[in-house]
Amino acid sequence: MTSILKTAAAGLVGVSMLMASSAIAAPLNAAQKTQLKANVDAYTPQMNEAALKIWDYAELGYLEAKSTVVLQDQLKAAGFEVKAGVADEPTAFVASFKQGKGPVIAILAEFDALPGLSQAAAPTKTPRPETDNGHGCGHNLFGAASVAGAVALKEWMIQNKVQGEVRVYGTPAEEGGSGKVYMVREGLFNDVDVTLHWHPGNENSARQGTSMANISGKFRFRGKSSHASGAPWAGRSALDGVEVLDTAANFMREHIPDGTRIHYVITNGGKAPNVVPDFAEVYYYVRNSDPKIVVSVMDRIKKAADGAAMATETTVEFEQTGGVYNLLPNDVLGKVMHDSLTSVGGITWTPEETEFAKTLAKSLNGGGGDLASVSKVQSYAPADTKGGVGGSTDVSDISWVTPTVGLSTATFVPGSAGHSWQNVAAAGSSIGLKGAAVAAKTLSITGAELFMNPKLIADAKAELNARRGDGFQYKAMVGDRKPPLDYRKPGGAE
Repeated sequence: MTSILKTAAAGLVGVSMLMASSAIAAPLNAAQKTQLKANVDAYTPQMNEAALKIWDYAELGYLEAKSTVVLQDQLKAAGFEVKAGVADEPTAFVASFKQGKGPVIAILAEFDALPGLSQAAAPTKTPRPETDNGHGCGHNLFGAASVAGAVALKEWMIQNKVQGEVRVYGTPAEEGGSGKVYMVREGLFNDVDVTLHWHPGNENSARQGTSMANISGKFRFRGKSSHASGAPWAGRSALDGVEVLDTAANFMREHIPDGTRIHYVITNGGKAPNVVPDFAEVYYYVRNSDPKIVVSVMDRIKKAADGAAMATETTVEFEQTGGVYNLLPNDVLGKVMHDSLTSVGGITWTPEETEFAKTLAKSLNGGGGDLASVSKVQSYAPADTKGGVGGSTDVSDISWVTPTVGLSTATFVPGSAGHSWQNVAAAGSSIGLKGAAVAAKTLSITGAELFMNPKLIADAKAELNARRGDGFQYKAMVGDRKPPLDYRKPGGAE
C-alpha cells in the first residue's frame, strides 16, 4: 500500500509553488451568472419536490430504489441520457448531457439516509412511526440540488452554445457503503476533467480540507447454542467472542497512533438470555487521516478477533464492507467555487423559519450557534491538509483520480450536530430547501467558469498531481470484492 498511498513531501512543495504562480480568471460576466441563477430559480419547484420525496422515503444505502428513480426521472425529462445500475450497484446511475467536444464536468448526487434517526419536519423531537430512518446528513437535499445545478448548467450551455459535457453521478450508500469507490474502481471517472460536489451543513463555505481514511467491516462469530441455565457447559457463546474482541479493541486504544478512531456497534447479540447464542455480529469502523495507519490498525483488530475466537472456542469471519481514502483538497478549484458562492450570497429566513430555528436550537448544546450566520459566506483560507477531521467520505477516492472540489451551505440550524434528529427536521423543511438552492446555483456557476476557462482545469490537474505524488496508481481499499448490497440488513446475515 505504501507506493499507492504516499503523498511526497516534494509534491507538497510543488503545490505551494503552484498556488503562488497560478492566476485564476473569472470570464463569466454578471449577466451570465444571473442567467445561471435564473435557471436554478426556474427549476426550484422540481428540486424541492425531489428533495422532499427522498426525505420522506428515507431509504438506506443500496436500498434507495424509489429515491434514485426520482432523480433519474428528472434528469431524463431535462434531456439527459441516463445509464442506471452501473458498477454492479442497482441504485447507482450516470446521467450525461453532451454538446460538442469540450471538458467533462461531473457533479455528484447522493441520496441515502441513516438508520435510527426517524424524525418529522418539526423543531421538537418527533419520531415518524412509519420509519426508523432519517436524512440526518441531508442527502435528500444533496441529490436534488446537484440535479438542479446540472440542469441549470445544461440550459446555460444551450443558451450560450458552450461545448462540453456535464454528468451527474448518482452515488448510493455514502454512509458506510463506499458506493463511489466501486464507481471509481470501474473506471467511470477516468475521462472526467473536474468533479464538483456539495454537502448540507451549518454554514455557507467553500473552504477546502481533508477527511479521514476509513475501513469498515463486520466480524461474525459462530458458536454452539444450548440452554443457558440447564446446560451452559454444552454451549459456546458467539456473543462472548464479540465481547472479548470489543474488550481487546478498547485496551488497544492506548497503543495506536494519535488521531485514530475506533468505533463499533453490536448488530446481533443473540435473541434470548436463556439461550447461549450461536451467532453474533459486531460492526467496526477504523479511521485516521493516513490510510496506511487505518490498514495497520484494522489488521490488529483482526488479530484480536482471531484471539477472541480462540479464547471462547468459537469461529470468526470478517467481511470488509467499506474502505475509503482521505480527501485531497484542491485550492485552484476552491477559489473558483468560493467566488461562485460569494456571487450567490447567503440565506434569508422568513419569520416562520427563524422561529422554527429558535425552537429547535433550544435542544442543542449551548443553545446552538449564531442564527444570523446563515446570511453570510465564510471567508476563504488555504486548504487544510493536516487532518483531524472527524468524518470520512467516499468522495475521497474520486479526489485521487480527478480534481475535486466541494462546498457546504446552511441547510441546518447553526450548532446542530451531524447525524442528528435536528438535521433530519431541518432537511425536511424550507430551511433545508433554501440552502439547497444556494448549492445548486454555486455548482452551476462553478461549472460554467470551468467550461469557459480551460487553464483553470489544467492548473487544477497540476495541483492534483503535486498532492498525490509521482507514480500514483489508484487501487481501491475495498480490494476486488463486489459492492456490499446487504450491509444495511439489520442484525447481520448468516
